[in-house]
Amino acid sequence: MSVIDTHAHIVLPETLNVFEDLGPEIGGTKENPWFRAGSYKLEGVKYEGTPFMDVKLRLEVMDEMGLDFQALSPNPITYFHFIEPGKADYYCKTHNDALAKIVSDHPHTLGGFASLPMQDIDMACEELERSVKDLNLLGGYIGTDFPFELFSSPLDRFYKTCTDLNVPLFLHPAPQGINGPYADNRLDKYSLDLTIGFANDETIALSHLIFGGVLSRHSTLDICISHGGGNIAFLAGRLEKAAEKRSTSPEWIREEGAFKSLLQRIWFDNHVHQTESLELLNSIVGTKRQVLGTNFLGWDQPEKKSLAKVPTYLADNAKRLLRLDTI
Repeated sequence: MSVIDTHAHIVLPETLNVFEDLGPEIGGTKENPWFRAGSYKLEGVKYEGTPFMDVKLRLEVMDEMGLDFQALSPNPITYFHFIEPGKADYYCKTHNDALAKIVSDHPHTLGGFASLPMQDIDMACEELERSVKDLNLLGGYIGTDFPFELFSSPLDRFYKTCTDLNVPLFLHPAPQGINGPYADNRLDKYSLDLTIGFANDETIALSHLIFGGVLSRHSTLDICISHGGGNIAFLAGRLEKAAEKRSTSPEWIREEGAFKSLLQRIWFDNHVHQTESLELLNSIVGTKRQVLGTNFLGWDQPEKKSLAKVPTYLADNAKRLLRLDTI
């Protein structure tokens, strides 16, 4: 496998209309389709009859693009991190069972990440363990915003479950407004919630993981974050200076180089869109923990011809991250 895609969302027919009120629901017309989860409605994106939902079509497009393997992940619109825990657990089980059937039919081409009910840490740990041990999924896939802060002590049990199972954890934001009021109404224009909003969420998530001591407490935890970590490469120097100089920084991170050392422990999906951004990311975190991400079939997927130039080290990195040595 020389080209492995770690950023490829899927919509599963079995998860549609699981809830009468929350959906997820597909509607609209052929010309103007929509997809709804709770009160959030995504306009203009067609899922039915496309590679998003049709595995045969997905494999055909993967072949056209030169993708050898894809790690399938939950649609961020359907994390359901803020609904009643029992309902979230039921949805995640439905999602993961359906996803496991797909990857078991195509084990050399497709893998899958588990959807997890992060509003209840015990449930999330149990579902991750079931998904890995019983369903052979690759690890967990969660948002950057749920009822617990990423650095909070209740999550230590969850992180320990990841390391005990020896699986990675992938972080990818959800659009604002899915789980309640918008975080910033200024982002409700020009798709800024998907660009600036996502980047802000990713940068905050990384900062909380590092300043909050998560990577120090869990030295073997492998976390991968989408879109090159948002703004992190551009802000790394400023954050490092804050780590060393600001009184709000923990004592243990004030040592020179401590922040950057921990930042380089993170894995990065390199879906950043321009050479200059990728070069900056390379200079800050190196290339040993970067993996290819395409946002397969999304509005911002790369040109098909560009994947012919993907460095082979990205696939080697992905094999390490996803524990694909046996495939």
